[in-house]
Amino acid sequence: MAKVCIIGAGGVGQVVAHKCAQRPDVFTEILLASRTKAKCDAIAADLPQPVRTAQIDADDVPTLTALLKREQPQLVINVALPYQDLHIMDACLAAGVDYLDTANYEPPDTARFEYKWQWAYHDRFQKAGRMAVLGSGFDPGVTSVFCAYALKHHFDVIHEIDIIDCNAGDHGQPFATNFNPEINIREVTAKGRYWQDGQWVETEPLAEHRTFDFPEGIGPREIYLMYHEELESLARFIPGLQRARFWMTFSENYLKHLEVLQNVGMTRIDPVPFQGHEIVPLQFLKALLPDPASLGPLTRGRTCIGCWIQGEKDGRPRKYHVYNICEHEACYREVKSQAISYTTGVPAMIGAGLMCTGEWQGHGVFNMEQLDPDPFMRDLNRFGLPWVEHVV
Repeated sequence: MAKVCIIGAGGVGQVVAHKCAQRPDVFTEILLASRTKAKCDAIAADLPQPVRTAQIDADDVPTLTALLKREQPQLVINVALPYQDLHIMDACLAAGVDYLDTANYEPPDTARFEYKWQWAYHDRFQKAGRMAVLGSGFDPGVTSVFCAYALKHHFDVIHEIDIIDCNAGDHGQPFATNFNPEINIREVTAKGRYWQDGQWVETEPLAEHRTFDFPEGIGPREIYLMYHEELESLARFIPGLQRARFWMTFSENYLKHLEVLQNVGMTRIDPVPFQGHEIVPLQFLKALLPDPASLGPLTRGRTCIGCWIQGEKDGRPRKYHVYNICEHEACYREVKSQAISYTTGVPAMIGAGLMCTGEWQGHGVFNMEQLDPDPFMRDLNRFGLPWVEHVV
């Protein structure tokens, strides 16, 4: 039914390509493109249907625009770096192509996560008659849809949302990140922030933490308050929301390594002179750390990501829990990836599928919680991310 162009051949791009290739009834033609064509070719060689590949620098808007005009896909699935979001959106507008991503734009020189840059594209996409969907990963993405589904089916008003992300897996490496090291470390070292009574409250990085007992045998883990982009869109699009927070688990080993790296300046994102050149320490560190795509065969255990929501229904207080548990080993058996990439890549495919089949329609720029959650929740169960809910 649709031709799609996937931009990005990292761990998430690999999952998206695999899952799209499993649905030839929807994705009739797939083009996989990235800066390194050899990565695309390696992924394509392992897929169940032919996938074409191309080399493209996503920061080169004229060349990307020319590629899209020549190939004429219905949709671009952007799983490249968040720094490239705006360039890819520009190319989509110029070529008349719909757009979907998994993470919001962030400027390369500032660890700041805001939707304002992409929200500013709304009128342009609307005028062009094109649709852009932001954040169709897990968090953001599935977590946003969880909240929209809860509001549609279980609440008259939502007062509090706690998004809690637990990776209870182990890859056995001294220090590695489960997704792009540069993006991961920028997120973790940034100040925490949460929505409270109509304003943002800021905390020092990872300063607020507590123990949380995860379901289905995962058990108690330490969770740390962070800022995550879906908090901004939830605060805007969930009416009556009084508090929204995001929490994530980290092992003591991860935090100790991170502390040392921060102390010696390796997490800096500003250029520093080195032997007659300028380098960005965090980018250099990324080159030294294991590629997250290489962790698939090494990672054991499960993830648990979900929303713990409080509000009112029919004038009475209500609590609602909805979550997914994903097994690293099962993900690797299916698509040769660990669960972190899987839980991001599958929702990207689902969101793209809903756009291509017309179940999600609109002109402009949309966050996930603005769209009908029901078909997305249906497809989570169909395509590898089943969810569990409890109403209290």
